[in-house]
Amino acid sequence: MRDFNAPRLFVHADLPGLITFDQGQTNYLRNVLRLSPGASILVFNGRDGEWRAEIDELGKKAGRADAVERTAAQTPKSRLVYAFAPLKQARLDYMVEKATEMGAGRLVPVLTQHGQVRKINRERLSANIVEACEQCGILSVPVIEEPVSLADFLGGLDRPLVVADEALAGDAMDPVATIRAAGAPLAVLVGPEGGFSPEERELFAPRAVRVSLGPRILRADTAAVALLSLVEAAFPS
Repeated sequence: MRDFNAPRLFVHADLPGLITFDQGQTNYLRNVLRLSPGASILVFNGRDGEWRAEIDELGKKAGRADAVERTAAQTPKSRLVYAFAPLKQARLDYMVEKATEMGAGRLVPVLTQHGQVRKINRERLSANIVEACEQCGILSVPVIEEPVSLADFLGGLDRPLVVADEALAGDAMDPVATIRAAGAPLAVLVGPEGGFSPEERELFAPRAVRVSLGPRILRADTAAVALLSLVEAAFPS
C-alpha cells in the first residue's frame, strides 16, 4: 500500500542518492510542515519511481536528504494528449492542474480564432503540473508544450482525435461508447469559450470524433474535467 498522506516532493536528483533541496522546498519542509532532521518524506523525479528519503539537514536556505527505500516503481508516461485553447491565468492554472490529475501525459496549448489568450507562462504552468503530481501521487510528470496553431496541431497528430463540441449540446449519443470506439491512445481537444469558427470546424471535421458533454454549454475549464472523465470511463487507467 502506498502512503498518500506523507509529504511528497519532486526532485531533480537521480534516485537513490543524495538529494539537495532548494530554498522554496526547504522553507516548505522546515517552516510549513515543521519537519526537522531525521524526518521522512517521499520523493520522486519522474524517472526512478518513488522513494522514502530521510532528511539530513534543513538550513535557512537549503537542505539535504538521502533516499533510502523505494516505495513505488516508476509508472510509464501517459499517452493521452490533452489539447486546449489557452484561458486567462486563474482558469488556466485550474485547467492544467485538473488535466494532470485526470491523466494527461502531454498538454498542448492550441491557438484558435476565438481564443482570448495567445501566450502562456510555461514555467508557471509546469510548476502547477509538478504540484498536482506531488499532491496526487503521480510519478510520471506530464509535459506542457509551446502554443501551436490548430492547423499545425492537426498536421502533426498521429492518433485519433476526440473534440468536445458545444454544437452537440444535448445530443443523445453515448459519449463513452463513442470515445471507446475511436481507440487509444487518444488526443482530446477543448476549444475556446467562444467556440470554434466555421473554418476551424472544416479543419478538424474530416478526422475528429465529436462528442457532447451534456445538455449545457460548459466553461472551457469545466469541459476539460468532463471530457477527461469520459476518457477515463472509456479507458480506465
